[in-house]
Amino acid sequence: MYTLKDKVAEGLSCLFSDSSNHSTPSDLSQASLYSKGSSSLYSIFSYITPSVSSGGSKSKDHGSHLKPIESLPIRWKYRTLELQDEPLDSYEDLTIPFTKEKLVRVHEVKKKISEDSENKQTISPRGEGKDRTSERRSSDSDEFQDTRDQQSSIKPPLNLSDESVFITCDLYEFLVSSLPNIVKGCQWMLLYSTLKHGISLRTLIRKSAELPGPCLLITGDRKGAVFGAMLECPLKPTPKRKYQGTNRTFVFTTVYGEPRLFRPTGANRYYYICLNDLLAVGGGGNFALCLDGELLTGSSGPSETFGNLCLAHNQDFDLNNVELWGFTHASPYASIESN
Repeated sequence: MYTLKDKVAEGLSCLFSDSSNHSTPSDLSQASLYSKGSSSLYSIFSYITPSVSSGGSKSKDHGSHLKPIESLPIRWKYRTLELQDEPLDSYEDLTIPFTKEKLVRVHEVKKKISEDSENKQTISPRGEGKDRTSERRSSDSDEFQDTRDQQSSIKPPLNLSDESVFITCDLYEFLVSSLPNIVKGCQWMLLYSTLKHGISLRTLIRKSAELPGPCLLITGDRKGAVFGAMLECPLKPTPKRKYQGTNRTFVFTTVYGEPRLFRPTGANRYYYICLNDLLAVGGGGNFALCLDGELLTGSSGPSETFGNLCLAHNQDFDLNNVELWGFTHASPYASIESN
Protein backbone atom coordinates (compact mmCIF):
# COMPACT_ATOMS: atom_id res chain seq x y z
CA MET A 1 0.00 0.00 0.00
CA TYR A 2 1.30 3.36 -0.97
CA THR A 3 1.94 5.83 1.71
CA LEU A 4 0.69 9.40 1.56
CA LYS A 5 4.01 10.82 0.46
CA ASP A 6 4.25 8.30 -2.39
CA LYS A 7 0.83 9.30 -3.64
CA VAL A 8 1.60 12.99 -3.51
CA ALA A 9 4.90 12.50 -5.34
CA GLU A 10 3.22 10.40 -8.01
CA GLY A 11 0.49 13.03 -8.48
CA LEU A 12 3.02 15.81 -8.90
CA SER A 13 5.00 13.81 -11.44
CA CYS A 14 1.85 13.16 -13.45
CA LEU A 15 0.97 16.80 -13.37
CA PHE A 16 4.38 17.84 -14.59
CA SER A 17 4.30 15.22 -17.36
CA ASP A 18 0.94 16.50 -18.66
CA SER A 19 2.11 20.04 -18.66
CA SER A 20 5.26 19.10 -20.52
CA ASN A 21 3.25 17.63 -23.40
CA HIS A 22 1.43 20.90 -23.99
CA SER A 23 4.19 23.36 -23.22
CA THR A 24 6.46 25.21 -25.55
CA PRO A 25 10.19 24.60 -25.84
CA SER A 26 10.81 27.49 -23.50
CA ASP A 27 8.45 26.00 -21.03
CA LEU A 28 10.17 22.57 -21.18
CA SER A 29 13.28 23.94 -19.69
CA GLN A 30 11.27 25.30 -16.81
CA ALA A 31 9.37 22.03 -16.41
CA SER A 32 12.65 20.12 -16.29
CA LEU A 33 13.52 22.15 -13.30
CA TYR A 34 10.37 20.95 -11.62
CA SER A 35 11.13 17.32 -12.56
CA LYS A 36 14.65 17.60 -11.23
CA GLY A 37 13.29 19.04 -8.08
CA SER A 38 10.83 16.15 -7.66
CA SER A 39 13.39 14.21 -5.68
CA SER A 40 13.88 17.19 -3.42
CA LEU A 41 10.13 17.51 -3.07
CA TYR A 42 9.99 13.84 -2.20
CA SER A 43 12.56 14.40 0.50
CA ILE A 44 10.59 17.39 1.84
CA PHE A 45 7.37 15.39 1.98
CA SER A 46 9.21 12.57 3.62
CA TYR A 47 10.32 15.01 6.27
CA ILE A 48 6.82 16.43 6.78
CA THR A 49 4.93 13.13 6.57
CA PRO A 50 5.82 10.61 9.21
CA SER A 51 7.42 7.48 7.79
CA VAL A 52 5.92 4.06 8.25
CA SER A 53 8.20 1.37 9.54
CA SER A 54 7.94 -2.01 7.87
CA GLY A 55 7.99 -3.85 11.11
CA GLY A 56 5.85 -1.48 13.17
CA SER A 57 2.17 -0.80 13.27
CA LYS A 58 0.79 0.44 10.06
CA SER A 59 -0.37 4.00 10.05
CA LYS A 60 -3.98 4.51 9.59
CA ASP A 61 -5.13 5.65 6.19
CA HIS A 62 -4.99 9.36 7.02
CA GLY A 63 -5.75 11.50 4.02
CA SER A 64 -6.25 8.52 1.72
CA HIS A 65 -9.57 9.99 0.69
CA LEU A 66 -8.03 13.35 -0.18
CA LYS A 67 -7.51 14.32 -3.78
CA PRO A 68 -4.61 16.36 -4.98
CA ILE A 69 -5.33 20.03 -5.63
CA GLU A 70 -5.45 20.69 -9.32
CA SER A 71 -3.99 23.97 -10.39
CA LEU A 72 -4.57 25.72 -13.63
CA PRO A 73 -2.61 24.46 -16.59
CA ILE A 74 0.64 26.20 -17.14
CA ARG A 75 -0.55 27.38 -20.54
CA TRP A 76 -2.99 29.73 -18.81
CA LYS A 77 -0.33 31.08 -16.55
CA TYR A 78 2.01 32.13 -19.30
CA ARG A 79 -0.52 33.16 -21.92
CA THR A 80 -0.24 36.81 -22.84
CA LEU A 81 -3.55 38.70 -22.57
CA GLU A 82 -4.17 41.44 -25.05
CA LEU A 83 -6.33 44.44 -24.28
CA GLN A 84 -9.34 44.74 -26.54
CA ASP A 85 -10.17 48.39 -25.78
CA GLU A 86 -11.72 50.30 -28.58
CA PRO A 87 -10.26 53.65 -29.62
CA LEU A 88 -11.82 56.81 -28.26
CA ASP A 89 -13.13 57.72 -31.68
CA SER A 90 -15.76 55.05 -31.37
CA TYR A 91 -17.53 57.00 -28.60
CA GLU A 92 -18.44 59.93 -30.76
CA ASP A 93 -21.85 58.48 -31.41
CA LEU A 94 -22.60 58.36 -27.66
CA THR A 95 -22.56 62.13 -27.20
CA ILE A 96 -25.96 63.58 -26.22
CA PRO A 97 -27.32 65.67 -29.04
CA PHE A 98 -28.35 69.14 -27.80
CA THR A 99 -30.44 70.61 -30.54
CA LYS A 100 -31.09 74.23 -31.25
CA GLU A 101 -34.73 73.86 -30.25
CA LYS A 102 -33.74 72.80 -26.75
CA LEU A 103 -31.38 75.73 -26.46
CA VAL A 104 -34.19 78.07 -27.46
CA ARG A 105 -36.46 76.46 -24.90
CA VAL A 106 -33.88 76.94 -22.11
CA HIS A 107 -33.41 80.54 -23.15
CA GLU A 108 -37.18 81.14 -23.01
CA VAL A 109 -37.41 79.70 -19.50
CA LYS A 110 -34.57 81.92 -18.29
CA LYS A 111 -36.18 84.93 -19.93
CA LYS A 112 -39.52 84.20 -18.26
CA ILE A 113 -37.87 83.97 -14.84
CA SER A 114 -36.08 87.27 -15.35
CA GLU A 115 -39.32 88.93 -16.52
CA ASP A 116 -41.15 87.74 -13.41
CA SER A 117 -38.47 89.21 -11.16
CA GLU A 118 -38.57 92.49 -13.13
CA ASN A 119 -42.36 92.63 -12.82
CA LYS A 120 -42.05 92.36 -9.03
CA GLN A 121 -39.57 95.21 -9.07
CA THR A 122 -41.79 97.35 -11.32
CA ILE A 123 -44.71 96.82 -8.97
CA SER A 124 -42.55 98.13 -6.15
CA PRO A 125 -39.85 100.38 -7.65
CA ARG A 126 -36.49 100.77 -6.06
CA GLY A 127 -36.93 102.31 -2.66
CA GLU A 128 -40.72 101.96 -2.78
CA GLY A 129 -40.57 98.35 -1.59
CA LYS A 130 -38.52 99.42 1.39
CA ASP A 131 -40.92 102.26 2.01
CA ARG A 132 -43.86 99.87 1.96
CA THR A 133 -42.04 97.49 4.25
CA SER A 134 -41.26 100.34 6.62
CA GLU A 135 -44.88 101.48 6.35
CA ARG A 136 -46.05 97.99 7.28
CA ARG A 137 -43.67 97.90 10.21
CA SER A 138 -44.72 101.36 11.30
CA SER A 139 -48.39 100.43 10.97
CA ASP A 140 -47.79 97.26 12.98
CA SER A 141 -45.95 99.24 15.62
CA ASP A 142 -48.74 101.83 15.61
CA GLU A 143 -51.33 99.10 16.07
CA PHE A 144 -49.27 97.62 18.89
CA GLN A 145 -48.90 101.05 20.46
CA ASP A 146 -52.64 101.67 20.12
CA THR A 147 -53.38 98.32 21.73
CA ARG A 148 -50.98 99.07 24.55
CA ASP A 149 -52.51 102.52 24.98
CA GLN A 150 -55.96 100.98 25.07
CA GLN A 151 -54.82 98.51 27.69
CA SER A 152 -53.22 101.28 29.73
CA SER A 153 -56.32 103.47 29.31
CA ILE A 154 -58.44 100.77 30.91
CA LYS A 155 -58.84 102.04 34.44
CA PRO A 156 -59.39 99.79 37.41
CA PRO A 157 -62.93 99.90 38.80
CA LEU A 158 -63.54 102.57 41.41
CA ASN A 159 -63.82 101.01 44.83
CA LEU A 160 -66.68 103.28 45.84
CA SER A 161 -69.80 102.34 47.75
CA ASP A 162 -71.87 105.02 45.94
CA GLU A 163 -71.62 107.30 42.94
CA SER A 164 -69.78 110.57 43.33
CA VAL A 165 -70.40 113.96 41.77
CA PHE A 166 -66.70 114.82 41.78
CA ILE A 167 -64.58 111.65 41.65
CA THR A 168 -63.31 110.62 38.22
CA CYS A 169 -60.93 107.78 37.39
CA ASP A 170 -57.93 110.13 37.22
CA LEU A 171 -58.83 111.87 40.46
CA TYR A 172 -59.50 108.52 42.12
CA GLU A 173 -56.06 107.19 41.17
CA PHE A 174 -54.44 110.43 42.32
CA LEU A 175 -56.18 110.38 45.69
CA VAL A 176 -55.54 106.65 46.24
CA SER A 177 -51.82 107.24 45.75
CA SER A 178 -51.96 110.13 48.25
CA LEU A 179 -53.90 108.34 51.02
CA PRO A 180 -52.20 107.17 54.21
CA ASN A 181 -50.96 103.60 54.07
CA ILE A 182 -53.44 102.58 56.74
CA VAL A 183 -56.40 103.07 54.37
CA LYS A 184 -54.85 102.08 51.04
CA GLY A 185 -56.77 99.23 49.50
CA CYS A 186 -59.88 99.97 51.54
CA GLN A 187 -63.34 100.50 50.14
CA TRP A 188 -64.57 104.08 50.03
CA MET A 189 -67.77 104.57 51.98
CA LEU A 190 -69.93 107.63 51.37
CA LEU A 191 -70.71 109.01 54.83
CA TYR A 192 -72.32 112.26 53.76
CA SER A 193 -73.54 113.99 50.61
CA THR A 194 -75.62 117.16 50.32
CA LEU A 195 -77.61 115.45 47.55
CA LYS A 196 -78.63 112.62 49.90
CA HIS A 197 -78.54 114.09 53.40
CA GLY A 198 -79.40 117.75 52.91
CA ILE A 199 -77.50 120.99 53.37
CA SER A 200 -76.24 121.08 56.94
CA LEU A 201 -72.82 121.07 58.59
CA ARG A 202 -74.28 119.53 61.72
CA THR A 203 -75.52 116.56 59.69
CA LEU A 204 -72.07 116.15 58.20
CA ILE A 205 -70.50 116.16 61.69
CA ARG A 206 -73.02 113.61 62.95
CA LYS A 207 -72.51 111.25 59.94
CA SER A 208 -68.72 111.40 60.40
CA ALA A 209 -69.07 109.40 63.63
CA GLU A 210 -70.28 106.34 61.73
CA LEU A 211 -66.79 105.35 60.62
CA PRO A 212 -63.83 106.43 62.77
CA GLY A 213 -60.48 106.97 61.11
CA PRO A 214 -59.18 109.07 58.24
CA CYS A 215 -61.88 110.68 56.09
CA LEU A 216 -61.80 112.68 52.87
CA LEU A 217 -63.78 115.90 52.41
CA ILE A 218 -64.47 116.68 48.72
CA THR A 219 -66.24 119.76 47.40
CA GLY A 220 -66.10 122.16 44.45
CA ASP A 221 -67.08 125.53 43.09
CA ARG A 222 -69.56 126.39 40.37
CA LYS A 223 -66.81 126.77 37.77
CA GLY A 224 -65.77 123.13 37.83
CA ALA A 225 -62.84 123.12 40.22
CA VAL A 226 -62.73 120.17 42.62
CA PHE A 227 -60.86 120.46 45.91
CA GLY A 228 -60.94 119.12 49.45
CA ALA A 229 -58.94 117.95 52.46
CA MET A 230 -57.95 114.88 54.46
CA LEU A 231 -59.42 114.97 57.99
CA GLU A 232 -59.96 112.67 60.95
CA CYS A 233 -63.31 111.10 61.80
CA PRO A 234 -65.28 111.56 63.83
CA LEU A 235 -65.26 115.34 63.55
CA LYS A 236 -65.53 116.82 67.03
CA PRO A 237 -66.87 120.37 67.21
CA THR A 238 -65.31 122.60 69.90
CA PRO A 239 -66.92 125.63 71.65
CA LYS A 240 -63.95 127.81 70.71
CA ARG A 241 -61.62 127.90 67.73
CA LYS A 242 -59.20 125.16 68.59
CA TYR A 243 -57.11 123.42 65.99
CA GLN A 244 -57.04 119.65 65.86
CA GLY A 245 -55.84 116.91 63.52
CA THR A 246 -52.49 115.33 62.66
CA ASN A 247 -49.74 115.74 60.12
CA ARG A 248 -51.60 113.31 57.84
CA THR A 249 -53.91 116.19 56.94
CA PHE A 250 -53.49 117.63 53.44
CA VAL A 251 -55.41 119.71 50.89
CA PHE A 252 -55.74 119.20 47.11
CA THR A 253 -57.26 120.90 44.07
CA THR A 254 -57.81 120.44 40.33
CA VAL A 255 -58.12 124.12 39.52
CA TYR A 256 -54.66 124.11 37.86
CA GLY A 257 -55.48 121.30 35.45
CA GLU A 258 -53.79 118.28 36.92
CA PRO A 259 -54.65 117.32 40.51
CA ARG A 260 -52.27 119.02 42.91
CA LEU A 261 -51.56 118.10 46.52
CA PHE A 262 -50.32 120.30 49.39
CA ARG A 263 -49.00 118.61 52.52
CA PRO A 264 -48.06 120.27 55.85
CA THR A 265 -44.94 122.40 55.61
CA GLY A 266 -44.20 122.16 59.36
CA ALA A 267 -44.57 125.92 59.82
CA ASN A 268 -47.39 125.37 62.32
CA ARG A 269 -49.93 122.81 63.47
CA TYR A 270 -53.05 124.56 62.30
CA TYR A 271 -54.50 121.50 60.66
CA TYR A 272 -58.26 122.14 60.93
CA ILE A 273 -60.95 123.71 63.12
CA CYS A 274 -64.41 122.18 63.61
CA LEU A 275 -67.28 124.24 65.00
CA ASN A 276 -71.00 123.74 64.72
CA ASP A 277 -71.19 126.56 62.19
CA LEU A 278 -67.70 126.50 60.67
CA LEU A 279 -65.26 124.00 59.23
CA ALA A 280 -61.84 125.46 58.31
CA VAL A 281 -58.60 123.78 57.20
CA GLY A 282 -55.13 125.33 57.54
CA GLY A 283 -54.09 128.68 58.94
CA GLY A 284 -51.42 131.32 59.11
CA GLY A 285 -52.51 134.19 56.86
CA ASN A 286 -55.61 132.53 55.39
CA PHE A 287 -57.64 129.41 55.67
CA ALA A 288 -56.70 126.99 52.93
CA LEU A 289 -60.39 125.97 52.84
CA CYS A 290 -63.32 127.25 54.85
CA LEU A 291 -67.01 126.14 54.72
CA ASP A 292 -69.92 127.90 56.40
CA GLY A 293 -72.55 126.22 58.59
CA GLU A 294 -75.09 125.93 55.72
CA LEU A 295 -72.56 124.42 53.28
CA LEU A 296 -73.58 126.94 50.66
CA THR A 297 -70.53 129.20 50.44
CA GLY A 298 -66.85 128.90 51.04
CA SER A 299 -63.47 130.63 50.79
CA SER A 300 -59.87 129.69 50.05
CA GLY A 301 -56.49 131.40 50.16
CA PRO A 302 -52.76 130.78 50.63
CA SER A 303 -51.89 129.31 54.02
CA GLU A 304 -48.63 128.79 55.87
CA THR A 305 -49.73 125.39 57.14
CA PHE A 306 -49.71 123.77 53.69
CA GLY A 307 -47.97 126.39 51.56
CA ASN A 308 -50.86 126.15 49.14
CA LEU A 309 -52.28 128.47 46.53
CA CYS A 310 -55.98 129.30 46.25
CA LEU A 311 -57.84 126.03 45.79
CA ALA A 312 -60.80 127.53 43.87
CA HIS A 313 -61.11 129.85 40.92
CA ASN A 314 -61.87 132.71 43.33
CA GLN A 315 -61.20 133.21 47.02
CA ASP A 316 -64.94 133.38 47.75
CA PHE A 317 -67.22 130.97 45.91
CA ASP A 318 -70.50 129.10 46.03
CA LEU A 319 -70.30 125.43 46.85
CA ASN A 320 -71.47 122.99 44.20
CA ASN A 321 -71.77 119.97 46.49
CA VAL A 322 -70.10 118.49 49.56
CA GLU A 323 -69.16 114.84 50.11
CA LEU A 324 -67.48 113.09 53.03
CA TRP A 325 -65.87 109.69 52.40
CA GLY A 326 -64.66 107.18 54.96
CA PHE A 327 -62.62 104.02 54.46
CA THR A 328 -63.32 100.47 55.51
CA HIS A 329 -61.63 97.14 54.96
CA ALA A 330 -63.72 94.74 52.91
CA SER A 331 -64.80 91.86 55.14
CA PRO A 332 -65.74 88.43 53.73
CA TYR A 333 -68.20 88.10 56.63
CA ALA A 334 -70.08 91.29 55.78
CA SER A 335 -72.67 89.46 53.69
CA ILE A 336 -73.10 86.78 56.38
CA GLU A 337 -73.60 89.37 59.10
CA SER A 338 -76.09 91.28 56.97
CA ASN A 339 -78.09 88.09 56.46
